[in-house]
Amino acid sequence: MPTATDPTSTTNPYSNRIVLTTYPSQSVANPIPLTWGSSTAATRGPVIVSRSKTTLSKRNAIGAHGGSYSIYTALAIASGDLEPNFRPNFLNTQPTFNFPYQDAWGDRNKIVSMDPFGHDIVKHYSQYLDEGIDVRPTIAVTRATMRVSEITDAITRGRIPIDGTIVLNSGGDVKVTKVAVEPVWYLPGVADRFGVSEKDLRRALFEHTGGSYPELITRPDMKVFLPPIGGLTVYIFGPPERVSDPRVRLALRIHDECNGSDVFQSDICTCRPYLTFGIEEAIKEAQQGGSGVVIYFRKEGRALGEVVKYLVYNSRKRGGDTADKYFQRTENIAGTKDMRFQALMPDILHWLGITKIDRMLSMSNMKHDAIVEQGIPIYERVPIPDDMIPEDSRVEIDAKIHSGYFSTGKPITEDDLKQVKGRGWESWEDVTH
Repeated sequence: MPTATDPTSTTNPYSNRIVLTTYPSQSVANPIPLTWGSSTAATRGPVIVSRSKTTLSKRNAIGAHGGSYSIYTALAIASGDLEPNFRPNFLNTQPTFNFPYQDAWGDRNKIVSMDPFGHDIVKHYSQYLDEGIDVRPTIAVTRATMRVSEITDAITRGRIPIDGTIVLNSGGDVKVTKVAVEPVWYLPGVADRFGVSEKDLRRALFEHTGGSYPELITRPDMKVFLPPIGGLTVYIFGPPERVSDPRVRLALRIHDECNGSDVFQSDICTCRPYLTFGIEEAIKEAQQGGSGVVIYFRKEGRALGEVVKYLVYNSRKRGGDTADKYFQRTENIAGTKDMRFQALMPDILHWLGITKIDRMLSMSNMKHDAIVEQGIPIYERVPIPDDMIPEDSRVEIDAKIHSGYFSTGKPITEDDLKQVKGRGWESWEDVTH
């Protein structure tokens, strides 16, 4: 008998037969062909991961739409707030700008971590939608007005003019085109980028997602995986058609998520100052007839996560926060100093049609090298202005410069690092050594 502590479902939206995994040539394995690297959406085929009754046997990819948000979808269905077989109505959801086809969209070596045709599945795959196959977009393109306090301040101080086209008023309203992208990994291509075998990549993904995706092992014929991670957002200032025009100057900031600084303005790192500097420079470039782009990746805490990041903060502050021990604190807890691995990052540049970068608003050697290795030249690298660096973040930035980050200042030695110390907790927190 059902009780409050032992609830029993009154309805079961799923089949009584639970399919834990599939194997090639089974009755539930009749995938719609998917040929990564084809030059047209039709010959490439749709990316299908749904396990719904009408789609289960047609799946040609592993994983789930929505990245980490797929778990919230499961909760909504389990709690009765969402129909298990719900299908979105895509009326009027088409992109606000039709990005022109780029040769890279049909190059399996240049784009391996996103679906180049994922922004307009109604246009490309309406026949499958009409048949009841659950095809979903993985890219959305919209337009908006944004307001950032530092940009409003730059307008007030006269650094950014009000042009009425990009910067609309003294309040700091700025027009922007936005592109949201969910990750779609072509596993052979991802393996090649990291110099590993596809087999080893699949095994690592299987083991370190707690065995959540057994078809990584049992379905070697399915080459596409939608991982349960965050994606990226592109912010384009000025007409979006300029982005792929090689005759137009491009200013670019590639930024990895830092919630504590980006949103709540913690001063232990340079993330928000560099982000707002990048936005300002992107706007200025667009106002001068060029193009400005900021790309925001969800890679919190150098892709180590916020829990690990805060543990590192504790270790730094309680152990004497000096620049010479900056990376060591992270390695002691996470086993590595950085897991952002920029090898997949240039895919979005290829998708946008970017063939050169006039001004790269980044000091990261990893980002620079990943872009150049993909055949995109960078003509100028722009470090964050020294007066924008918070005092407590000198530990971070000086340690990074010493490790290889680009800088126009004097070289930083090991002895210099030992002298750079962050703000302590002595006046308001426990301190141990």
